[in-house]
Amino acid sequence: MLIVFEIEAFKRMIKVFSAQDFIEVAFWRNYLEQQNITCQIKNEYLGSAMGEVPPIECWPELWIINDNDLALAIKFLASDPLGEQQLVQWECLGCGEISDGQFTDCWNCGKQKNNEE
Repeated sequence: MLIVFEIEAFKRMIKVFSAQDFIEVAFWRNYLEQQNITCQIKNEYLGSAMGEVPPIECWPELWIINDNDLALAIKFLASDPLGEQQLVQWECLGCGEISDGQFTDCWNCGKQKNNEE
């Protein structure tokens, strides 16, 4: 009797992102997983070793599990999922101050943005 085993193709993990701020790395992990890209955060608890280990070596890192997802992961990492870069600046009707698009209130006088513009 001949038994045949299927061997899955070798998959390499690849580091695709690193940042000093864990929240930023976790955001991208969640975003990639929503796009069906399996990934993992490494160095999540290594911050306590800073001083003994160079700080940049302790930063959390985002790794994709399957190297076949690399091109897609890079595409998503280069995107702007929150859309903040597309928001245009606005002028406050109360004081004339210019604010960036992501803000809803004027930093100068506190008046809310007029959304009818």
